[in-house]
Amino acid sequence: MSKPAKISTLLLILLISCTACALGPKEYGVLEGQVNIGPLVPVVREGEQSPTPAPEVYAAREIVVYKQNGKTEFTRLEIGATGWYQGELPVGTYVIDINRIGIDRADNLPLEITIKANSTTSLDIDIDTGIR
Repeated sequence: MSKPAKISTLLLILLISCTACALGPKEYGVLEGQVNIGPLVPVVREGEQSPTPAPEVYAAREIVVYKQNGKTEFTRLEIGATGWYQGELPVGTYVIDINRIGIDRADNLPLEITIKANSTTSLDIDIDTGIR
Protein backbone atom coordinates (compact mmCIF):
# COMPACT_ATOMS: atom_id res chain seq x y z
CA MET A 1 0.00 0.00 0.00
CA SER A 2 1.38 3.43 -0.90
CA LYS A 3 2.12 6.05 1.75
CA PRO A 4 -0.85 8.33 0.72
CA ALA A 5 -3.19 5.31 0.81
CA LYS A 6 -1.96 4.39 4.31
CA ILE A 7 -2.51 7.95 5.52
CA SER A 8 -6.00 8.05 3.97
CA THR A 9 -6.91 4.75 5.60
CA LEU A 10 -5.59 5.93 8.97
CA LEU A 11 -7.54 9.20 8.70
CA LEU A 12 -10.70 7.30 7.83
CA ILE A 13 -10.27 5.02 10.87
CA LEU A 14 -9.70 8.04 13.13
CA LEU A 15 -12.75 9.83 11.70
CA ILE A 16 -14.98 6.81 12.29
CA SER A 17 -13.59 6.37 15.82
CA CYS A 18 -14.11 10.04 16.70
CA THR A 19 -17.65 10.02 15.31
CA ALA A 20 -18.50 6.97 17.41
CA CYS A 21 -17.01 8.66 20.50
CA ALA A 22 -18.97 11.86 19.88
CA LEU A 23 -22.24 9.97 19.56
CA GLY A 24 -21.53 7.99 22.70
CA PRO A 25 -22.50 4.43 23.37
CA LYS A 26 -26.15 3.52 22.93
CA GLU A 27 -28.01 2.40 26.00
CA TYR A 28 -30.47 -0.46 25.81
CA GLY A 29 -33.33 -1.97 27.75
CA VAL A 30 -35.45 -5.08 27.30
CA LEU A 31 -39.08 -5.52 26.25
CA GLU A 32 -40.56 -8.90 27.12
CA GLY A 33 -43.82 -10.62 27.84
CA GLN A 34 -46.18 -13.53 27.44
CA VAL A 35 -48.62 -13.72 24.53
CA ASN A 36 -51.89 -15.61 24.93
CA ILE A 37 -53.89 -16.47 21.81
CA GLY A 38 -57.49 -17.60 21.76
CA PRO A 39 -60.04 -18.79 21.32
CA LEU A 40 -58.77 -21.47 18.98
CA VAL A 41 -62.06 -23.34 18.55
CA PRO A 42 -65.64 -22.03 18.37
CA VAL A 43 -66.90 -23.94 21.41
CA VAL A 44 -65.23 -25.47 24.43
CA ARG A 45 -67.53 -27.89 26.22
CA GLU A 46 -67.95 -27.64 29.95
CA GLY A 47 -65.24 -29.59 31.71
CA GLU A 48 -62.90 -29.50 28.68
CA GLN A 49 -59.73 -27.47 28.53
CA SER A 50 -59.21 -24.89 25.80
CA PRO A 51 -56.62 -26.20 23.34
CA THR A 52 -53.04 -24.99 23.73
CA PRO A 53 -51.82 -23.03 20.72
CA ALA A 54 -49.40 -24.96 18.53
CA PRO A 55 -45.97 -23.38 17.96
CA GLU A 56 -46.98 -22.38 14.41
CA VAL A 57 -49.91 -20.36 15.80
CA TYR A 58 -47.42 -18.23 17.73
CA ALA A 59 -44.89 -18.20 14.88
CA ALA A 60 -47.45 -16.65 12.51
CA ARG A 61 -47.73 -13.61 14.74
CA GLU A 62 -45.17 -10.97 15.67
CA ILE A 63 -44.83 -8.05 18.04
CA VAL A 64 -44.42 -4.92 15.92
CA VAL A 65 -42.37 -2.10 17.43
CA TYR A 66 -42.96 1.34 15.91
CA LYS A 67 -41.03 4.54 16.54
CA GLN A 68 -42.78 7.04 18.81
CA ASN A 69 -44.86 8.43 15.91
CA GLY A 70 -46.70 5.08 15.76
CA LYS A 71 -46.29 4.87 11.98
CA THR A 72 -42.62 4.14 11.28
CA GLU A 73 -41.80 0.50 11.93
CA PHE A 74 -38.63 0.08 13.99
CA THR A 75 -38.44 -3.73 14.33
CA ARG A 76 -40.44 -6.91 14.87
CA LEU A 77 -40.05 -9.38 17.71
CA GLU A 78 -40.76 -13.06 17.17
CA ILE A 79 -43.04 -14.92 19.52
CA GLY A 80 -41.58 -18.22 20.71
CA ALA A 81 -43.29 -21.63 20.68
CA THR A 82 -44.69 -21.10 24.19
CA GLY A 83 -45.85 -17.52 23.62
CA TRP A 84 -42.84 -15.78 25.18
CA TYR A 85 -41.16 -12.87 23.41
CA GLN A 86 -38.17 -10.76 24.33
CA GLY A 87 -36.08 -8.15 22.57
CA GLU A 88 -33.42 -5.58 23.33
CA LEU A 89 -34.28 -2.02 22.25
CA PRO A 90 -32.40 1.27 22.42
CA VAL A 91 -33.62 3.60 25.17
CA GLY A 92 -36.62 5.59 23.97
CA THR A 93 -40.37 5.68 23.48
CA TYR A 94 -42.08 3.23 21.14
CA VAL A 95 -45.58 2.17 20.11
CA ILE A 96 -46.21 -1.58 20.38
CA ASP A 97 -48.74 -3.50 18.28
CA ILE A 98 -49.17 -6.90 16.66
CA ASN A 99 -49.16 -7.93 13.03
CA ARG A 100 -52.84 -8.58 12.58
CA ILE A 101 -53.84 -11.88 11.02
CA GLY A 102 -57.43 -12.10 9.87
CA ILE A 103 -59.53 -10.47 12.56
CA ASP A 104 -56.95 -10.76 15.35
CA ARG A 105 -57.06 -7.96 17.87
CA ALA A 106 -55.55 -7.10 21.21
CA ASP A 107 -57.58 -4.77 23.42
CA ASN A 108 -54.53 -3.15 25.02
CA LEU A 109 -52.76 -2.39 21.72
CA PRO A 110 -51.43 -0.24 20.19
CA LEU A 111 -49.71 0.98 23.35
CA GLU A 112 -46.96 3.53 23.92
CA ILE A 113 -44.12 2.29 26.13
CA THR A 114 -40.82 3.71 27.32
CA ILE A 115 -37.65 1.64 27.36
CA LYS A 116 -35.19 2.65 30.08
CA ALA A 117 -31.49 1.87 30.23
CA ASN A 118 -30.55 -1.48 31.75
CA SER A 119 -34.11 -2.30 32.76
CA THR A 120 -36.88 -4.62 31.62
CA THR A 121 -40.32 -3.50 30.51
CA SER A 122 -42.93 -6.26 30.70
CA LEU A 123 -45.94 -6.27 28.41
CA ASP A 124 -48.22 -9.30 28.31
CA ILE A 125 -50.56 -9.44 25.32
CA ASP A 126 -53.86 -11.27 24.88
CA ILE A 127 -54.66 -11.81 21.20
CA ASP A 128 -58.32 -12.41 20.49
CA THR A 129 -58.65 -14.48 17.31
CA GLY A 130 -62.33 -13.62 16.91
CA ILE A 131 -63.34 -17.29 16.65
CA ARG A 132 -66.80 -17.68 18.20
